[in-house]
Amino acid sequence: MAGINSSMGHPSQVTLKTAFTVCFAVLSVAMLAVLLVKAEVALVLTGLAALIAVALDHVVSLMVRRARMKRGFAIALVLTVLLLALTAVAVLVIPAAITQGQELVLQAPGLIDKIRDSRLFHRLDEHFHILQQLQRQGRNTTELASGALPPLLRAVTGVFSLVGAALTIAFFVVFMLVFGPELVQRTLAQALPERRARYQRVVSKVYTATGGYLGGLTFICSINATLTTTCLAILGVPYFLPLGIASGFSSMVPYAGPFLTGGAITLLTLATAGGWKALAVFIYFNLYGQLEGNVLAPLVFKRTVHVNPLLTLFAVVFFAELAGIIGAVIAVPLLATGQIILRELLLVRREKLGERVPPPPLMDP
Repeated sequence: MAGINSSMGHPSQVTLKTAFTVCFAVLSVAMLAVLLVKAEVALVLTGLAALIAVALDHVVSLMVRRARMKRGFAIALVLTVLLLALTAVAVLVIPAAITQGQELVLQAPGLIDKIRDSRLFHRLDEHFHILQQLQRQGRNTTELASGALPPLLRAVTGVFSLVGAALTIAFFVVFMLVFGPELVQRTLAQALPERRARYQRVVSKVYTATGGYLGGLTFICSINATLTTTCLAILGVPYFLPLGIASGFSSMVPYAGPFLTGGAITLLTLATAGGWKALAVFIYFNLYGQLEGNVLAPLVFKRTVHVNPLLTLFAVVFFAELAGIIGAVIAVPLLATGQIILRELLLVRREKLGERVPPPPLMDP
């Protein structure tokens, strides 16, 4: 009893300051989580602008080093060339792609009926009951007609939102290119002198990996769009231009994107151009899949970001579930950044353990 009384007589080791600190930390984490959910659109726009700015900054830095240009002039030149390239694409490619895309949308009901009547669809439906699942999720004609106006309004609103998002990203990119490097240097200057070199090394690795990944990804998307559009045009597949562009963008989602897009394009070819051309498209996507999976993708993911393909696939699935298509696009840069930071933390731990372990004793001669 005396021991119990003596233990109960001791004051609590949890002070009011400790309790306040813990409560404040929990409240801060909760507020941060709510802020991230509420500001999802702003975070996505900022992230996309940062990725574009990092990719363009590699070109700007190269021009500053090689051509001895001033940074402001190099930024203006790079942005001008990019604007001219986008304008040329908008004038030469987008009108034809929009025309073919509108025809594809108008012909979509008939194409869907042709796909449903095909032998391939019937065989798949026997095993997976695809038609039954679609009928469960579908709505009747009256519901579609009565709900036609809200989707139309959402579509119009979506166009203005897309234009606003593009302008926001453009302004972010310009400001990041102009003021970003100075902001990073000032931030690193606030670190302790003995840690500053390590922080600079981490930032440099992330910058190099992200820029290399984006440059390689742009190259892969361009190759995919060019080869697919050319192949579909030679085969005489209708709507080859929007389908080729969609195939190019699918490479932004590593591994899974080209596979799914290739299957959809093969089915559309089966419905619009017949079985032989669909077989040719199927063979093409298998050959291109080997090219991208065994040559182009390893060149980007292994030599630029040094990320294992299995980890890449896991990251793509996780971030796609978390943030949709945008999450799948930024999955690899985020994974590479996390990997670089983790390696640096492990290096710090090994250095500390190395300091604690005493040196081995000298052997007597």
